[in-house]
Amino acid sequence: MTAFDTSPTLSVWRALLALAVVFVLLATTGWTAVRGQHGPTEPREAALAAWEQAARIGHRPLPDPEAQPGVVAGFFASIGKRKAAALAERHPLVVGNLNGAPVTLRYQANRIALAQARQVERWRMHDSRLSDDGRHEAGRRMHRFESMLRPGRQILAFDPSGKGRAAEVFGDLDHAHRVSVIVPGVDTNLLTFERTRRKYVAPVGMAESLYAAERAASPRTRTAVIAWADYTTPAGVGLDASTGRLATTGADRLVALARALPGTAPVTLFCHSYGSVVCGVAARELPGRVGDVAVAGSPGMRAQSAAQLHTAARVWAMRDSDDWIQDVPYLEVGGLGHGTDPMTPEFGARVLSAAGAAGHTGYFEPGTESLRNFAEIGVGSYTTVSCADGASACRSGLDPRGDARAHAAYDEAHG
Repeated sequence: MTAFDTSPTLSVWRALLALAVVFVLLATTGWTAVRGQHGPTEPREAALAAWEQAARIGHRPLPDPEAQPGVVAGFFASIGKRKAAALAERHPLVVGNLNGAPVTLRYQANRIALAQARQVERWRMHDSRLSDDGRHEAGRRMHRFESMLRPGRQILAFDPSGKGRAAEVFGDLDHAHRVSVIVPGVDTNLLTFERTRRKYVAPVGMAESLYAAERAASPRTRTAVIAWADYTTPAGVGLDASTGRLATTGADRLVALARALPGTAPVTLFCHSYGSVVCGVAARELPGRVGDVAVAGSPGMRAQSAAQLHTAARVWAMRDSDDWIQDVPYLEVGGLGHGTDPMTPEFGARVLSAAGAAGHTGYFEPGTESLRNFAEIGVGSYTTVSCADGASACRSGLDPRGDARAHAAYDEAHG
C-alpha cells in the first residue's frame, strides 16, 4: 500500500482515526457528543438572540441590553409591574442581568433562570453522551444552582455560560445607607462562588462576613454588601493573572454595576488579589459616589501611585505578613505585571493593619483586624480604623467629626 493509496480500507481507517481524535478532544472538555451545530451555543447568547428577536412588548421596543442604566430604568417604569414580570418570565437571563432594571425584578428573573439551569444540569447528569467527568461536573453545577435557589437569597446577576458568573446581595440594596462591593480574584466562577469548607475565601462567605461585621460596627447604619463575581477571572496564577487583559473587561463590568446601583448611597469597593487589578483599571471611570477603594493582598493596581488611578476616592491597602503575594515582582514590563506595590509609601495609599488575616485568603475571617478595618470603612467610620504602623498615618487628614456629620446628613436626607 503506497502513501497515495486510496483504497476503501485506508479510507475507513482514516475516518476512524479522525473520529478518535474528535472523541479525545471532546472527552477532555467533559463531552462525548458535539454540542448543537446551529445557532448560539451558550445560554446567554441564546437569551440575547431571543430578546433581539422579540424586539418589543406591546408597542414599546425592548431596550438594548447595553443601554445606559437610566434608559433601562425608564423603560421598566413605563411598562408597569405586570408587563415587567412577564418579561422576566420570558427572558430571565436578560432581565436578570440588565443594569438599570429594578433589583427586585432582577432577583425574580434570576430565580427563574437558576431553576431552568438546574433542570438542564439535572438532565446532563444522566446524559450518556457525556463523559464521567462531564456528568460529575453537571452534578456539581446542579447542586450549586439548588443552593442559590434557597429562599431569601438575592441573586443580582447570573450567567451559566462557560464557567459562569454571579452576584449576590446581602441586605436591602434599594434602601441602604451605604453599599459595599466585594471584587474577588483568580479562580472565581459559579462552582467557587460559595464554599462549605473554608467558607470565607469565597465571594459569598466574604460578603456574609463583611455584612455581619458592618452591622456590628454601626447597628444604625443600613448597609448592603454585594458578592460580585460577575466577571471572567484568570484561572490560577498563569499568564492571564500576570496581565491586565481580563482586568480590563472586568473593569468595564464593574463600572457598569457601580453606575447602575439604585439610590445615592456612598459605595465602597473591597478588592482582593487580582480583584484589585480590576479596581485599579476601573478607578478613573467610577462614578463619584464610590468614595473608597480598599485592596487586600494586591499584586498591584496597574498604576505607579494612587494619584495615577485618577480617582477622588480614598485608596486603602492591607496585606498580611504571611501573604505570599508580597513575593511577586511589583513592576510592569511589556504588559506583564501590575505596577507598584500599593503597600509602599511611594504608592500613597492609606495602609491598614491586617492582623490575624493569616495568609492570602484570610482577610474576611471573622475576628480578624483586617475584617474589622473593612467594616469600619464600609460604614464610614474612617477615624476608628487601625493602621499598619500601629500609629495613625492611615488616618491623616481625616476630620474626626466627618463620620458623624456624614451619617447625620444622610439620615436627614433619607428619613
